[in-house]
Amino acid sequence: MAQNLAIHTLMELAGKEADKLAERLGLAIRNHQENEQKLAVLQQYHDDYTQRYEQGLTTGLSIGEHQNFRIFLAKLDDAIIGQRAIVQQTQAAIETERRAWQAAERKRMSFDTLGQRAAQQMQQASQRRDQKSSDEFASRKLANKPHSYDPAIGQE
Repeated sequence: MAQNLAIHTLMELAGKEADKLAERLGLAIRNHQENEQKLAVLQQYHDDYTQRYEQGLTTGLSIGEHQNFRIFLAKLDDAIIGQRAIVQQTQAAIETERRAWQAAERKRMSFDTLGQRAAQQMQQASQRRDQKSSDEFASRKLANKPHSYDPAIGQE
């Protein structure tokens, strides 16, 4: 019985750990998606400014406007490079969290299997005790029953 309680405690702890790690995985995925969206916004912003710059080149830009566009586009390029690095980091974080969650799930499933085996063994032991008790009862009942023996027939 104490073993059964220990298994249930381990199953509960493993389940809580797997739930906590699943939540962390979910947060990592959401964080990654948000960072991918930020990257997409930066890229769209860069594309829009590039288009405006190219239009300005065809209609004519002053030297100051030309410099401002080039400086701003360079800053956007740097921001995009930085955001790509963040996206890669968040992707790596997802993989780390996924591996941790998968390990916790395997552990939880192992404890579940052990718990099922323990319950099955307890049920089998209970059935054996019940069968033994039933056999002993039948044996005692048969032993206490008076026998009639007829020596001429040789049967009871």
